[in-house]
Amino acid sequence: MSTHAIDSRYAWTRLAVVLVLMTVGSSPMYVMSVVLPAVQAEFGVPRADASLPYTLMMVGFGAGGIAFGRMADRVGLMAVVLVGSAGLAAGYVAAGLAGSLVAFALVHGVLLGALGSAATFAPLVADTSLWFVRRRGIAVAICASGNYLSGTLWPPLAQHFIASVGWRPTYIGLGVVCALAMPPLALLLRVRPPLAPAQPVAADRLSKTAAPTIASSHPSPSSRPFGLAPGSAQALLVVAGTACCVAMSMPQVHIVAYCGDLGYGAARGAEMLSLMLAFGIVSRVVSGAICDRIGGLRTLLLGSVLQGVALLLFLPFDSLASLYVISALFGLFQGGIVPSYAIIVREHFPAAEAGARVGVVLTATLIGMALGGWMSGKVFDLTGSYHAAFLNGVGWNLLNLAITCFLLWRVRGPHVRDVRGGGAAQAA
Repeated sequence: MSTHAIDSRYAWTRLAVVLVLMTVGSSPMYVMSVVLPAVQAEFGVPRADASLPYTLMMVGFGAGGIAFGRMADRVGLMAVVLVGSAGLAAGYVAAGLAGSLVAFALVHGVLLGALGSAATFAPLVADTSLWFVRRRGIAVAICASGNYLSGTLWPPLAQHFIASVGWRPTYIGLGVVCALAMPPLALLLRVRPPLAPAQPVAADRLSKTAAPTIASSHPSPSSRPFGLAPGSAQALLVVAGTACCVAMSMPQVHIVAYCGDLGYGAARGAEMLSLMLAFGIVSRVVSGAICDRIGGLRTLLLGSVLQGVALLLFLPFDSLASLYVISALFGLFQGGIVPSYAIIVREHFPAAEAGARVGVVLTATLIGMALGGWMSGKVFDLTGSYHAAFLNGVGWNLLNLAITCFLLWRVRGPHVRDVRGGGAAQAA
């Protein structure tokens, strides 16, 4: 049993450790975006085929997250991170030595994805949500910001070393970094999370002092989330998470290649990716604070609308200056989307199911990134430009918006009595 309390100083210290681990552990998904043009050139393959390693990595990332989430429930987070550090170190070295695109892609899917980065995303987010109640939204957002902090730091570093020594030595060097940096940090996560109350303290205060419309932003977990069967509610969140991240992946995965095609060079694209994700960090922290005030669903709706706007801006503007501005806006608009799903699960599902359900929903977002990364490359191969790929992203974003609006209607409408965790819901 934990000797540290929820919302304690230890919880915040642990959050800092988790943030560093996610920053290192998420590096493959951003390094792969930078190395994509070099890999395509070396192996002489179409853009869609060169995107396959990223796709397999994200599939493995997602599938491994579910398995590692269950492992963390049984043996604790320290063991999960130790396994992940070994997978990342071995994966980077093996990828740097790969002699074919197939081997390169398989290493990304199995070692870097399923056994590496998977250990440093969903399990860390779920664990963080168990250590906080009053500031759960912003704590989860800070934790998830490690993913974007990784995207801010690693693309320019990777691009520098790829241009200086080549992509293979760069990969091997990253393996050494993971082997040296991650295990000592994992040892700081030995303590298991304490048992948390199901209802957030902030929500308790709101229910006593605020208007019903404000209190409803923090619903009690229920056996019938959104007035639906748990499986149906989970399925809708999975589809929504997949759709929003298919849209999100278009700029994140292909901005470097897109800039190369426009004649601006890979270095400018790496800078745009770094800028995009730097603003994504700001977005995640701000969205976490917003989550604590208006709830996960409304925060998701806000982020989805703004993400769609940013995607549309890529269509008419492709000058160098405008791409820098739009990349920053895209990061600022969409950074809070993924953490919102973890908050939605904690708000609407029973606390005892939170770890597994957070893992499943976050896995869906990663599957969306994987599908979108490949799909955008395929659309490019078929059309010869990224214009149709951006339109494809807009379409998927609309699907996410439709599901979010439906769930919000279920909460705000006559079904609200079913999601309040009261007698009606429990009797159903």
